[in-house]
Amino acid sequence: MNRLKKIVQAFFIICFMIGTATILINIYMSVSSEKYIITSFNDLPKPKGNQGWTCLVLGAQVSGTTLSTVLKDRVEAGIEAFSNNYAETLLLSGDHGKKWYDEVNAMRIYILNNYPEFDKNRIFLDHAGFDTYDSIIRAQKIFCAENLIIISQNFHTIRAVYIARNLGINAYAYSLDQSKFSKKWQFSWAFREYFARVKAFLDTMIRRDPKYLGEKIPVTGTGISTWDMNK
Repeated sequence: MNRLKKIVQAFFIICFMIGTATILINIYMSVSSEKYIITSFNDLPKPKGNQGWTCLVLGAQVSGTTLSTVLKDRVEAGIEAFSNNYAETLLLSGDHGKKWYDEVNAMRIYILNNYPEFDKNRIFLDHAGFDTYDSIIRAQKIFCAENLIIISQNFHTIRAVYIARNLGINAYAYSLDQSKFSKKWQFSWAFREYFARVKAFLDTMIRRDPKYLGEKIPVTGTGISTWDMNK
């Protein structure tokens, strides 16, 4: 009986420690990232070095080539940044791990269909942005982006800009209004994000490699080489 009691006590102590660590990580990430989150492109400082701002549009759900509302809002914000000369490049990053599911080409097709005048050379596709960490570290290692504007909804921006800043990237996150979405969706995002931040904290701490690396494709060049020309 005493042995069982000790096991139960140890279990609750471990749970308490994990819970406390999770809370502290969330608080630390929020406090350290807050000053790098903007709601207007006018709030962007000048980029560092000789490279301009790259807009990193993080992928979200698509159905065929139809963008979800979440993703459409992100793409439209990226277009706004480029069209108003806040950014020099659009880097569209998402999941294209299967032939039948393709977030990045769906974003590209949306832009070309709705904004045919858009400079095609300034659209880069990252087909292996399987999660936020992979998208950001590949923006650094593959696309050689030095100054990032990360586009996402409010719930996501703290984690995204924390990852980028801790990887040594000069990054700001553009926070999209999410109030038009249902409370159910907002609660679901917040709940998931609470634990996703812990994973991001660990990923940046150990400098996890993304699922795929490859040859460098600098954003200072042309992005057409990253396209699937048959789509």
